[in-house]
Amino acid sequence: MFRPHRRHFLAGSAALAAWPARAQPAAWRAVADVAGALDQCHAVLIHQHGAEVFAEAFRGPVIGTPVPIKSVSKTLVAALTGAALDRGEIPTMQATIGQLAPGLIPQDAEPGVSEITVENLITMQAGLERTSGPNYGEWVSSRNWVANALSRPFETEPGARMLYSTGSFHVLGAILSEVTGQSLLEQARDRLGAPLEIRIPPWTRDPQGRYLGGNEMSLSLPAMIHFGEMYRRGGIWDGTRVLSEDWVTRSFEPVTRSPWSGLRYGYGWFLGEAQGDKFALARGYGGQVICVVPGLGLTLAITSDSTRPARSIGYFGDLMNLIEGTILPLARRDTT
Repeated sequence: MFRPHRRHFLAGSAALAAWPARAQPAAWRAVADVAGALDQCHAVLIHQHGAEVFAEAFRGPVIGTPVPIKSVSKTLVAALTGAALDRGEIPTMQATIGQLAPGLIPQDAEPGVSEITVENLITMQAGLERTSGPNYGEWVSSRNWVANALSRPFETEPGARMLYSTGSFHVLGAILSEVTGQSLLEQARDRLGAPLEIRIPPWTRDPQGRYLGGNEMSLSLPAMIHFGEMYRRGGIWDGTRVLSEDWVTRSFEPVTRSPWSGLRYGYGWFLGEAQGDKFALARGYGGQVICVVPGLGLTLAITSDSTRPARSIGYFGDLMNLIEGTILPLARRDTT
């Protein structure tokens, strides 16, 4: 049973009126100078070697309040895919929609849709016309989001290149529900929430009642840290195995590349490198970020105004400058 017992775990409750103050290394105050000057940035929480080194909310909700994480949700659905693979519910990442959930495929789907693999979906290389960007409003206004996503025309061969699309993750979420017999919410709470000791509130559902795969979830900053730290520690949190080490390793291996940011992309994580330090990013609209830097023992989470865009040449670029130009240099001073 899901039993909260840590102070962090009260995230979102009325009891958590303010984040408890902790002594922070003075050098890390440089983060406040840079992040606080970004009017879209709400809060930053940083852990190094498992200890909090910086926490501050500049504006917006207090730290500990669940907030929209937008497409960081995709990284959570990717983790649930790993959990299903670890349990044998998905036999291999090359398993196809036709093998796992043929009932999801609409009659008007193009030939070849049944051969799209789990790996194609999790890396957003399904090849189908995107549901994101200018197509998003029409997609979420449709009567069946899964059928709408799968009935779109092919723009490229599956596996050829990334076509960023929330529809791919929604289809993946629907497959996970088919093979596990649980809703995405039930999986998220049982397989992530309980072992990570974090609260996962319900979120948007499609007309068929399926929870949206890849968007609209909410987490607190401490919950985001727990999730990132679990990946940094090879799939373990507080002595409990959450995901296999093999899954974490594969998640951080590049499969494709974003056409916008230029970052590589693995299983739900954007992947980059700064001065020899490899990092993994979960990224959501508006500037919601989880960043894991295993070589520096570092995990950080950032929340931002989710109603404003964060493009690679705009605010997201500012966040990358914050990470690469301020946070990572500070972290390099203490790699013990």
